[in-house]
Amino acid sequence: MHVKAKTLAFGGLLLALSVVFMALGSIIETSTLFLLAAASYFVGIVVREYGLRAGAAFYIAAVLLGLITAPNKFYVLTFAAMGFYIWGIEAVWRWLGKHPGIAGRRAVFWAAKYVVFNIVYIPIAVAFRDLLFARAVTDAMMAAVLIGGQAALFIYDRAYEYVQAYIWGKMRGRLME
Repeated sequence: MHVKAKTLAFGGLLLALSVVFMALGSIIETSTLFLLAAASYFVGIVVREYGLRAGAAFYIAAVLLGLITAPNKFYVLTFAAMGFYIWGIEAVWRWLGKHPGIAGRRAVFWAAKYVVFNIVYIPIAVAFRDLLFARAVTDAMMAAVLIGGQAALFIYDRAYEYVQAYIWGKMRGRLME
């Protein structure tokens, strides 16, 4: 596989930005989730521009570099979960594009988004319950956390769609020429 120099340089730039955003999330505590979400959006940009394989390589490189450089490793794991979600929904989108005969494609896409999200979110919320919460959490509170995560996904996904359609859509023309 030959990689064009421009592709490699642009991917490296996005990788550097992604790692810087992860590190800044550790430093600017009030904007941690915003910065980690922004870092994960670069995974989607790479997938849309260069494909799933390049996106997977970018994602793995970002996680490994984040583990090496970021002061707070927990934030790198949060980025890894967010980046996996972005890569997963982009894979589903491409799969649906190859199967135009599927009925209710929009509903299938939204269902797949929640499946991909919950594959990551539920095991983390349950397994790391003591790490995530300062005190004991009741089962009712845990159910509220799981439901709240579904609402947070909706917001995160809408922000991702906005970034891809409007922000990256405008910047792409200037950067990719």
